[in-house]
Amino acid sequence: MATIPRLYVDAPLLTSGVIALDDEQSNYLLRVLRLEDGAPVRLFNGRDGEWTAAVRKASGKRAEVTPTGQIRTQDGQIRTDLTLLFAPVKKDQTDLIIEKATELGAARMVPVLTERSQTRTVRTDRFRKIALEAAEQTERLDLPEILEAATLDAALGALPEGMAVIFCDEAGDEAGAPWGGEAGRARPMLEVLVELKERPAAILTGPEGGFTPAERAFLRGRAETYPVSLGPRILRAETAAISAMTLWQAVCGDWGK
Repeated sequence: MATIPRLYVDAPLLTSGVIALDDEQSNYLLRVLRLEDGAPVRLFNGRDGEWTAAVRKASGKRAEVTPTGQIRTQDGQIRTDLTLLFAPVKKDQTDLIIEKATELGAARMVPVLTERSQTRTVRTDRFRKIALEAAEQTERLDLPEILEAATLDAALGALPEGMAVIFCDEAGDEAGAPWGGEAGRARPMLEVLVELKERPAAILTGPEGGFTPAERAFLRGRAETYPVSLGPRILRAETAAISAMTLWQAVCGDWGK
C-alpha cells in the first residue's frame, strides 16, 4: 500500500461519487507519476478515514478520482492532544519545524512572537501546505491545526484551562553569566514528563537567543507551566522543538500504544 499515491482531499468520502482534483494534484498524478485511467490512489480527508480510489483523466489537464472502498476508519488513528507553541525562526528552519511536528503527531501548532523573535512575518498558508504534504507522506489520517501567529501572552491565554505547558528553558538565573550560568536551571525533561502522563500538553520553544529574563520570569511564575531542560548543550531552535516532541511522544504520546 505504501507505493500507492496518497492525497488529502476536502470532499466527503463516505457519500461522494466523483471528486475533482485541483491543478497541482492533477499534475502530480497525470504528469509526474504518469498514472493511467483506473490506477489506484489513496485518499483521506481528516474525517472519514482512508479510502482507495480510481483515477480518471477528466477534461483538459484535470484529473478526478472515484472512491472505491474504505481501508481505514478515522478512529483507527490514535490522536495525541499535543500543541506545539514555537517561535518562528529563519524560513528553512521554520519549515523543518512544521514538517517534523506533523510527522511527530502534533494536533495543533501556534507560531509565537516573542521579544527576541527575528522573524515576525508568518505565512500560515505556507505552513498548512507543508503540513499537508507531511501528513500525506507519513500515513496520518488528519491534518494538524495551524493557528495564526500570536504574542506569547495571547498564545498561552488561548490554551484550554489546566493544559500543562512544557517550557523548554535552557537558561539559568545568573545575570551576566553565559546562558545564565548553572544556578536555576530547569529539571531534565524526561523527569518532568513522567509526572505529566495522560495530560494534554503544549510544548513551548523559543527563538534564536532564547527567551528574555522578563519572559522567563513570567513563564516560571505561571500556573501549570513546567520548565524543562533538554540537556547540557544549547540546541538550535528547530532542534529543540523536534527533540522535545520526540521525548514527549516516547513518554506521554502514542509511541507505546
